[in-house]
Amino acid sequence: MVQDKMLVCKECGKEFVFTAGEQEFYGEKGFRHQPQRCKACRRKKRSPQEEAKPRERKMWPGICAACGKNTLVPFEPRPEQLVYCKKCYAAILEERREHRR
Repeated sequence: MVQDKMLVCKECGKEFVFTAGEQEFYGEKGFRHQPQRCKACRRKKRSPQEEAKPRERKMWPGICAACGKNTLVPFEPRPEQLVYCKKCYAAILEERREHRR
């Protein structure tokens, strides 16, 4: 019969219980290794909002096909591809929405 085990979290160094139920679950799923982090540290590691820094988006320069102003876009424009600034793109989307009605 499986019994609870005391383990030490490799992240925070605190002891935590690896319950018999968790051990059986790990066995059913075919997991070979027991957990190395306590529940709090596992949760923190899984939720990127708490730890992650905002990712910087690479932007490329382009010239708006509608108004001719310089703009930045989140993709590398190809020569045959039309590029729009935020204001003109929003106007095009609104026009399409109205057209569908």
